[in-house]
Amino acid sequence: MDESIGGSCVCGAVAFRMEGPFRGFQYCHCSRCRKRTGSSHVANIFVPVDQLRWERGEDKVRRFELPTAKYWSTAFCEDCGSAMPWLTRNGKVMVVAAGALDDDPGVRPGFSVHYDSRAPWYVHVSDLEMHGTIPPS
Repeated sequence: MDESIGGSCVCGAVAFRMEGPFRGFQYCHCSRCRKRTGSSHVANIFVPVDQLRWERGEDKVRRFELPTAKYWSTAFCEDCGSAMPWLTRNGKVMVVAAGALDDDPGVRPGFSVHYDSRAPWYVHVSDLEMHGTIPPS
């Protein structure tokens, strides 16, 4: 994929663009990712660092580094808290929360990691009733 894909935070203070090909797209069910997102998992796309550029607000991106974690970190907009891309410790790859994308990346997740650590309340989406909007009460 050579097409440019845009992403931004909820308040619009931060925006970025990225280009494929990507190094991977996965769901992570680990407890840290669940706490970071407040959801059952995170959806991360891995982008070579030279294929992501900030359009605005890079100075508003804050990073939290967990000293005990070898691979885990997080970044977010200081104004609205939206998940933003973060650089891996080896400096070669940006980890992009797919939920921050404004455009279709043209790829789909290939697998889930740390699935054995999934939340005890997790129900696979295919087992849920589906609604196009908020269902009638």
